[in-house]
Amino acid sequence: MSPPPILPSLAERAASLDAADPLAPLRKRFILAEYCTYLDGNSLGALPAAVAPALSDAIHRQWGTDLIRSWNKHDWWQAPQRVGDTIGRLIGAAPGQTLAGDSTSVQLFNALNAAVRLRPGRRVLVTDPAHFPTDLYIADSVARLHDLDVRLVPARALPAFLADYGDQVAVCAYGPVDFRTGELHDMAVATRAAQAAGTLMLWDLCHVAGAVPVALDDMAVDLAVGCGYKFLSGGPGAPAFLYVAKRHQSAFDPVLTGWNGHARPFDMNAYYTPGEGMERARIGTPAILSLLALEAALTAFDGVDMADVRAKNQSLTGFFLDCADVLLEGQGFECVTPRDPERRGAQTTLRHPEAYGLVQALAEHGVIADMRAPDLMRFGFNALYVSHHDALTAVRVLHDVVTAGEHRHERHRRTGPVT
Repeated sequence: MSPPPILPSLAERAASLDAADPLAPLRKRFILAEYCTYLDGNSLGALPAAVAPALSDAIHRQWGTDLIRSWNKHDWWQAPQRVGDTIGRLIGAAPGQTLAGDSTSVQLFNALNAAVRLRPGRRVLVTDPAHFPTDLYIADSVARLHDLDVRLVPARALPAFLADYGDQVAVCAYGPVDFRTGELHDMAVATRAAQAAGTLMLWDLCHVAGAVPVALDDMAVDLAVGCGYKFLSGGPGAPAFLYVAKRHQSAFDPVLTGWNGHARPFDMNAYYTPGEGMERARIGTPAILSLLALEAALTAFDGVDMADVRAKNQSLTGFFLDCADVLLEGQGFECVTPRDPERRGAQTTLRHPEAYGLVQALAEHGVIADMRAPDLMRFGFNALYVSHHDALTAVRVLHDVVTAGEHRHERHRRTGPVT
């Protein structure tokens, strides 16, 4: 099937944009199959080339040869703080405020409970009805533990809500990016509104860490969590991170307290004494192999300016939408991602009633995206390894698939446990 006549001009534009891209050489820092156009880094980042050698060394030399001595010899014990500070540089956090380890769910549970304890007497927890489901589940669990009311307030309406009811709110828990649509909310405005009301602001950075510049310290954010496996490319189930502003650390009182967070863990005391600073946010023995894989993955950001990352993913998402406007017109697609580049994260989302089959058919042609029920197709753009040519390829293949009706084949309707 021949493409529409407009395609050559889009191809020329893609080539021009890629030729001027200062981040283009970074693609070599990742292992990507030539036949694969990978636009699902907002769900699982591509494999950084540095990870396999680092894990091989961790397994064969550090674990295999040096064994338990590696806790000291190879600084395994300091890995949560060391990796946390590396992530901190990407999210605008000075050293000593970010800790890596455990899952996002665990970090979020501890952070929310600690936030409630920091604001005794306030009986309301506020969160976004469009938040990622885990965030909603954990907010509900924390509310039950502390006998709080949960109020579901859309991100745009939060400042007005806090102006009226802020003195009742212990903590607001939001994400800067809507994981379905890719819409980017104004973190600074929401954080200022929380500060004016005397409440705490907790941000889930899973969809912005490594993709959008974040200035946690400059905005005076109170708490933040995030995962290591999306734009940070730390691998499936990579450790999450927790940020606690220095001003809150001495009073930070998590509900999950393990021996690693004790002030003197190797004294083996029967009673818990919290460690200093972020040490108290540690829980149990960290998953060292996963931490070392994440540490190696983060070297992909060496020498990278997050402002360049942001400029590129705005260009990529905008170009993708332009291609969709031209190549997908009249095919039943609706763009649900904001057109304003300042209101987009590093993701674009198209709505189509046959989204699942379309994503499966795309994958058969080497274009990897994902879908979210019931009808959303998500395309993630990691500026370190995605090109404008990739964006055009994805839309061109999508045009071919939908016009040929490939997505209606029975094999594309079969669902697995993960969509």
